[in-house]
Amino acid sequence: MDQREIKTKRAIKNAFLILRAQKPIEKITIRELAALAEISKATFYLHYQDIYDLSEQIGKEVLTNILNSISRPENVLEKPDVFTREITTGFFSQINLIQLLFSGSQAHILPDLVDSSIREYIYRLKPEYTDNMQFNIRLSMLIKGSFYAFYDNYHKYDNAALIDEICAFLGQCTR
Repeated sequence: MDQREIKTKRAIKNAFLILRAQKPIEKITIRELAALAEISKATFYLHYQDIYDLSEQIGKEVLTNILNSISRPENVLEKPDVFTREITTGFFSQINLIQLLFSGSQAHILPDLVDSSIREYIYRLKPEYTDNMQFNIRLSMLIKGSFYAFYDNYHKYDNAALIDEICAFLGQCTR
């Protein structure tokens, strides 16, 4: 990718994030995004199919950053407290983008993406867990429970204390 393309994509992404902070994704038009990014609509369409494609691409970056915060996804099996701490820290590291991208009609998407990505990884390692009810319930609680507990409370409490409490609670649940 050359420098012009990098700068153009950065301008598109920044314009989208500014607009997304102001309104729901359904109300953002390519025309206003292109004007804010100082590009033509045609240039936008060279890079993305539509506004949802752009949002999805940025969302994939957020997902990758969260997943990269997990040193060993198999810790969900061996050390659920370590796994919970890492994933919750990953959520925190991306909180600004999470608030912008995954609010309103998009709120459920991120925890589902994280859940399916980790399941896919674990099922490749341990195919016998695919239909294991106990494992699947625990995994849902660890991933989605830690996400929603964090997201609903991060603005009220000290983040380190919040992460400690989430880990302690989910640790008790998975014993």
